[in-house]
Amino acid sequence: MTGKVKESASTIKRDVHAIYLAARDPRIPWYVKALALCVAGYALSPIDMIPDFIPVLGYLDDVIIVPLGIVAVVKLIPPQIMAERRAAATIAARRPVSRLKVRRRRLRRNGALSLSPWEWFQPSIGVS
Repeated sequence: MTGKVKESASTIKRDVHAIYLAARDPRIPWYVKALALCVAGYALSPIDMIPDFIPVLGYLDDVIIVPLGIVAVVKLIPPQIMAERRAAATIAARRPVSRLKVRRRRLRRNGALSLSPWEWFQPSIGVS
């Protein structure tokens, strides 16, 4: 059960990034870009149709409306473009964000469990 939830959450995260990348593609029609903007705006907006302080319904609209919007946008994007953008989103998710992350991954791979504070501020030599 937990594995399925984690897998679906990572799929949604990848698809959101792929939609962002696809919305910048000139081959996508304007109405799909507009729908993607509306879905992202609703997901990131502090103003909801049903306020979050209402016990169950407040979060239920976020749990239902945002994924349905994501599915609608994914269905409207041509499959070949969506496949390209999903591959790009997967590659971007694996790419480290900072030099510190690169160093942590390298140290963990070599057997060190964590960075000590004095290692945080040493210059990274040879890390691209």
